Amino acid sequence: MTLDRFINFTPKENREKVSRLKEVLSELGVDCARRIEERVDLQFDALRNLHKNLGNDELFLKLVLANSVVSYQLSGKGEDWWWEFSRYFSGKPPEGEIWKAYSEFLSSSRTNRRLVAGKIGRLKKLEPFLTSLSLDELREYYTRGMVKLRDDIARTLGSKKSAKTIVFAVKMFGYAGRIAFGEFVPYTIEIEIPDDVRINAYTRRFTDEKPVLFWARIARETEIPPLHIDSILWPVLGGKKEVLRRLERHCGERAKLILELTKL
Repeated sequence: MTLDRFINFTPKENREKVSRLKEVLSELGVDCARRIEERVDLQFDALRNLHKNLGNDELFLKLVLANSVVSYQLSGKGEDWWWEFSRYFSGKPPEGEIWKAYSEFLSSSRTNRRLVAGKIGRLKKLEPFLTSLSLDELREYYTRGMVKLRDDIARTLGSKKSAKTIVFAVKMFGYAGRIAFGEFVPYTIEIEIPDDVRINAYTRRFTDEKPVLFWARIARETEIPPLHIDSILWPVLGGKKEVLRRLERHCGERAKLILELTKL
């Protein structure tokens, strides 16, 4: 096997399916992604609840970032984890270092019980970065610097910029920024889709190209940033009945287009 075979490798692709995928996504657009994020995603509701109960924008935004970087290897559904996080810190806001509050929180968590020591270690690394940020700096990240936020978190944690928890942290920070600052700022096309098991499996229906590269190309061709594409795909791949009910209630006729994606 020679190096030339790798250099000349061209991913196999189902062109008919990819063409229809792009048609559906283009018809839905960023506006539909936003509606899913704000009206359908139960995680957005969890953040609204926390924000209302905390009454502290700076702490709220920092907690969302902290929670995002430990949102992996969960013991339950992601939506249930974010609601557990919301209820816990609504009733018991951190009074000192966030990582210390998590030492207590994770020890009693029902939906995030795995790899606790490693997760606390990540939060210890992140703490000085969070502590250094003012509310104005957090606003700057939200309005003009989400790529910089991704890069700064990745550097702080010693992770790849495309790592799932890094780009997911930016996505959840985007949710939190909308709530705290009352302004919608679309995600930027440079930030990758979270590369997880569900996205990997779905990507294989269309191509054997690497998922992050495939969705980056689809994003450019449809002019929908990858994180917003992730939002459109999420109800299709998650399978939670409450989510599907909310999708039909809030997206109307577009729900049929979204659900068509399950058949591709």
